[in-house]
Amino acid sequence: MRFYPLLIVILLIGFAIMSFNPTHKGAETENTFINRGLSDFKTNLDHLKSDAYQFSEDKISLEELQKTLKETRNSFKEIEFYVAYHYPEFTKTHLNAAPLFHIEAAGTAAYTLPPEGLQVLDELIFSDEAAEQKEKIKTITDFLYNSYANFYLSAVKNGLSKGNNKTLPLRIELIRIYSLGVTGFDTPGSLNVSEEASHAFLGMKRYINDDPYFKNYTIQKADSILTEGIGYLLKNTDFETFDRIEFYKKYIQPLYEELGKWDGRSDDLKEFSGWNVNNKNLFSSDFLNPYFFTLLKENEDNEELRKLGKEIFYDQNLSSNGKMSCATCHLPENAFTDLKTKSQSNVEGKTVLRNSPSLYNAVFAKRFFYDLRAFYLEQQAEHVIYNEDEFNTSYESIIQKLKTKKEYKKAFKVAFKNGTVNKENFSKALSSYVASLYSYESDFDQFMRNEKEISSDAKKGFNLFMGKANCATCHFAPNFSGLVPPFFNENESEVLGITKKPISQKPLELDTDKGRVNSPVKKENSWIYENSFKTVTVRNIALTKPYFHNGAFNTLEEVMDFYNEGGGEGLGLKVKNQTLAPDKLNLTQTEIKQIIAFLNSLTDVSKK
Repeated sequence: MRFYPLLIVILLIGFAIMSFNPTHKGAETENTFINRGLSDFKTNLDHLKSDAYQFSEDKISLEELQKTLKETRNSFKEIEFYVAYHYPEFTKTHLNAAPLFHIEAAGTAAYTLPPEGLQVLDELIFSDEAAEQKEKIKTITDFLYNSYANFYLSAVKNGLSKGNNKTLPLRIELIRIYSLGVTGFDTPGSLNVSEEASHAFLGMKRYINDDPYFKNYTIQKADSILTEGIGYLLKNTDFETFDRIEFYKKYIQPLYEELGKWDGRSDDLKEFSGWNVNNKNLFSSDFLNPYFFTLLKENEDNEELRKLGKEIFYDQNLSSNGKMSCATCHLPENAFTDLKTKSQSNVEGKTVLRNSPSLYNAVFAKRFFYDLRAFYLEQQAEHVIYNEDEFNTSYESIIQKLKTKKEYKKAFKVAFKNGTVNKENFSKALSSYVASLYSYESDFDQFMRNEKEISSDAKKGFNLFMGKANCATCHFAPNFSGLVPPFFNENESEVLGITKKPISQKPLELDTDKGRVNSPVKKENSWIYENSFKTVTVRNIALTKPYFHNGAFNTLEEVMDFYNEGGGEGLGLKVKNQTLAPDKLNLTQTEIKQIIAFLNSLTDVSKK
């Protein structure tokens, strides 16, 4: 394990305390359940710290330490909706971070830091190596205890931040439970998903019954769903047989919709989250707000702008040689891919570096390209325009060409009030078209909205995807990409140990593309991003072969075989910092077919 330099620890704790920005003085003014929950969690952390030290001295058993960790995590789950909503960065970084190294910026510098918090402890304490990791367990517990102690002291002294809309934290928690909780993402070692979800429900139930704010609403229906949901979760505790479809339809979605009726104020979430607070179903097309991910604003967009963007998308004349358009690598008949291992270059006989991803749902990302080098949709287009192997041109040249055509002059006048043919309006038009290519009308989406049926295999495949197969711990529902829930404001990349060829073709060799570590984003030039690539959506995956950044896998069966073996490391190859668990999934051929049936049910190419 890598330890923080003392200065960084001081800075991080200081930043955490400064981030509170309390709007009310005095903890006594806050909801009594939250105050009690904060105190209970601290008491549990006291116990956990004591037990971690006792375990390191062989004074208690591993089973006793595991029990204490469960109790500590359960107490956190009861207040998670509140703490994680009002203090998201503090929670994500210090209380419940994913068990992966990460980059932390401090001024102009960036540091590669180890993970800390409850998830890390869950993975360690429930691992086969727990007995050999006593000092590491003790150290991480100390970090967690100290971080929360500072938070708690500040809360007691200054009070807690409050939002105007108290239903938003509850609805966000439902998204968190479904996308991170019941998938096992949050409990990588114990897989204690049902018990933790029941405590999350219990915390929500107590909150709406305790806070006077909710006296303005009829809470009986929500209270009843929560009560029944707790009973369901306590009865259905097996991770692999837990029915995520039934749980969603009976409890998550009805509660999510009911709470959405109580208060529609955005509480400034539009500036922070890609989630659309007015949405009523996670599997509806309006779940995410496309304008959160672009420079284009909703009030600027219109049908004429999309039409202009589409004309630009298919115009080969805009490239330097007049032979390449956006559609050269993103063909609508192929779900906006080109079905090639690597896309063609404008130089004859040459290809670009990587495979062409689908443009369906591409807008729903905070980072673009496989190496995440672009930070917004418009910047993604800019990279293509200037790339010597692609358009090999400039904005100046493109704008000059557009100005020479009366058709474009007319179209710009219709789409924009000022009618100006310039870089800004060109980018808005192209973004408008690409942002319109979302696909939430697949058979599976309609099934989750109770609009149609799907096959038994597809249902079983979804539960495998969300459970045993671990797919949804990287391809997060409902977008099934690396756009991280519940705020959907950051993208993950993963180190999978991709091979040059499908694993059935020997000898096995790692692909030589270093990925994110070689991107122009210098602060991310860290060993943790070597061979790391963006986690793209699996929506429409049935139509977008070949797969992975190198296009080396031609069928979904080949992809599933690779994952089933635990990626490159699981196959015995030397992979630095593989983020995919190297353990065998032990999926049967029948289960693999069921997962593929589910993936096939995600096809929707209704928008062109």
